[in-house]
Amino acid sequence: MEFNAGERVSLSLDWDVALVDPASGELVGRAGEVLDALAEPSFSAGFMTNTVRISTAVHRNVPGAIAELRALATKVVAAADAAGCGVIGVGVHPYSDWHVQTITPDHHGIELVERGREWSRQLAAWGMGVHVGVEDPQMMPSIIGALGRNYQWLLAPTAASPYWLGQNTGFVSHRTLLRRQVPGAGLPSRFDSWEDTVQAVNGMCRAGVIERWEDLDWTLRPEPWSGTVGVTVADSQPSLFHIAAHAAVVQCVVEEAIRAVQAGKPLPLLPMWVVRENKFRAARFGLDTKIIVDPDGNEQPAREAFARRIDELQGIARDLGCEGELVSCLLLLDSTPAERQRATLRGGNRIGLIDSLRTDFLR
Repeated sequence: MEFNAGERVSLSLDWDVALVDPASGELVGRAGEVLDALAEPSFSAGFMTNTVRISTAVHRNVPGAIAELRALATKVVAAADAAGCGVIGVGVHPYSDWHVQTITPDHHGIELVERGREWSRQLAAWGMGVHVGVEDPQMMPSIIGALGRNYQWLLAPTAASPYWLGQNTGFVSHRTLLRRQVPGAGLPSRFDSWEDTVQAVNGMCRAGVIERWEDLDWTLRPEPWSGTVGVTVADSQPSLFHIAAHAAVVQCVVEEAIRAVQAGKPLPLLPMWVVRENKFRAARFGLDTKIIVDPDGNEQPAREAFARRIDELQGIARDLGCEGELVSCLLLLDSTPAERQRATLRGGNRIGLIDSLRTDFLR
């Protein structure tokens, strides 16, 4: 596939949101009605009929992308309200039964269920995407490697799915474990060059693993059609505040990698066993764990390491115009989305949890 160069570290955002019944908090498959009312290309259907995807245009900085996302999300809330629905951002619904959810009858949904069968049917799960511009495809392997080194900072602070079918799963991101069941999903392979990447993905298309590049389900993926690297690690976030913080981290890590490559500095990469283990720990424990920091297996407390990482990226954030959004990540050291859900449900009021998510949505 031809690589259409993107503007350096420009970004666009995707936010998958769930529709719920205001009285019971249960999921409702009313996306068709909501999308008919919206009738704009910024809104599209998701894998299930309870889902609306909100997509922004390309922006040069995080504040610009968030401003558009706020305007779009406000329209979704109004259209959903007119259809008798509420809107929430969450990795998985804390108690709705996935068995009774319906799949959007498009080619992609049907193909996914045909390939993954019952494993794919369970994917009543919502995420978000940050797509960051890359000018030179030869930089893509280094950028994806750098994002892999920072994978725990893309996942742990954004984890928003501790409950499943009314039960505390013990994981802060149950969605991450659900998505491991999908054929081809998860971490990408590591490639030494853009040519190696192209050969691998073209081979996947030829072998019928995927039909086209756009079907790649890697959480860190090259997107040559738009000249971007796509990052879909995070659970769907409960608020615009959380999305802004996450987008700032992603944009800064990509810019840091580009600067290192252009300066001829070696990019320290972690072995894949370390990346996989840090991913697991982030999904299981969030920031209440130790992360592995080098190939020798040395560890650091996650909360302290995350605070240091934010400090390291602050100069880049200042240059990119997202310093406020990056620094706001420090607030997540005290309360991540998963921790907020658990605190709310300690009293046993599960409808109250949905109400709080609806309230937070445009915050």
